[in-house]
Amino acid sequence: MSYQPDPAFAGLFRAFTSDPQSIGAHLTGQMAALAASDPLVVSTGSDIVLFPGEGGAPRIESFRKSTRGFIELTAVSHLPLALAYLARMRELAGDDSEGAHWRADAQRLLGHVRATREANSLALWRDYVNVASFAGYEQKIVDLVDYTCGASAGMLERVLRDPAQLSFDALNAQFFAPRAGMGQVVGVGVPMNDVMFATFGLAYLDIVYRIGNWLREQRLDWNRAMALVSGQSGRPTAGVTWASNNMCYLLWRTSERALQPERVLVAPHAPSFSVAQLPDEAGLAKLERDYRLLWLNTRASIDVARALFPNQAGYCFEPQTADAMPPITNLHDRTATTARLRRIMEDPAQLLSNCVADYIVDQLHANGNDPTRVPIPGFTDVEYPQAPRA
Repeated sequence: MSYQPDPAFAGLFRAFTSDPQSIGAHLTGQMAALAASDPLVVSTGSDIVLFPGEGGAPRIESFRKSTRGFIELTAVSHLPLALAYLARMRELAGDDSEGAHWRADAQRLLGHVRATREANSLALWRDYVNVASFAGYEQKIVDLVDYTCGASAGMLERVLRDPAQLSFDALNAQFFAPRAGMGQVVGVGVPMNDVMFATFGLAYLDIVYRIGNWLREQRLDWNRAMALVSGQSGRPTAGVTWASNNMCYLLWRTSERALQPERVLVAPHAPSFSVAQLPDEAGLAKLERDYRLLWLNTRASIDVARALFPNQAGYCFEPQTADAMPPITNLHDRTATTARLRRIMEDPAQLLSNCVADYIVDQLHANGNDPTRVPIPGFTDVEYPQAPRA
């Protein structure tokens, strides 16, 4: 017979917090009643919702896959990296035969690149994507995309003809960080490391600008606001701390630092939601109850500890950015931008967008919330070859 705890002890255990009628549950319920009018902001991996309190209808804004331009820019961000993945596939397989997996994937990728280059146009970015933070940048984005597709297509064609070119030495020398004179020989004047940082920066600039404006429109009382970053964000191992989840920093800076950092909790195992699959009204009401109880249940031990141990040194939470990403000192600081790209790929705790997040948030704030004044390395200071005009 398997072991079972003694019933008396088990009852005592449940009486504290692990039962719906426990002391902990009742304390959380009391706190919920007192905080019923406090605003609750919940961010998931792709959407942000404000529960205003007192049963008010939730207000939702998206910031990732369902938003204009995100897929388009992210696809271009990932394109150079796809060639690096193909190089790793070839390296592992040690096989350059016609049936090699890397070769079939390279040919398929080349087809997508050509189709994307054909679809890329001023009308697409200005009239269809039509993102406010890109206003005035549309033609330059067209040029960037055309250049990236052209250079990537050229590289793919070369490696399909000569598989020896699909090595990390060759890719670094000709594509990602070309040595002096080498890039121009193969048509890569702007290093792909710069392109990746620039496209990450543009995509995140839109997120910060739009979500920041949306939050300010809500006119929240940030001193009373509760904030929760819920569910998985990016890689399963990433964004599970305040410093590694850039939404925490975005909320804090948007509030002009009025939102106490300790009131922003990261709950990677909490329930999530998406605009694409929203629950009905009753489901949203249950989500709000669950989120409020989760936040307040966590807060209960903090409040008790402060009253219970008044003579001991208290814990003071100090916000940090992206676990000390290398600071970017100027637009031409490739050492820092490339180091950030390596860091976010090599550190499983980092969201991919962390390579640009704190920099873009701070620059938008420093430039009066004007996206046209935000300097983006690899974009602002670069003249990309002109794409064919329609």
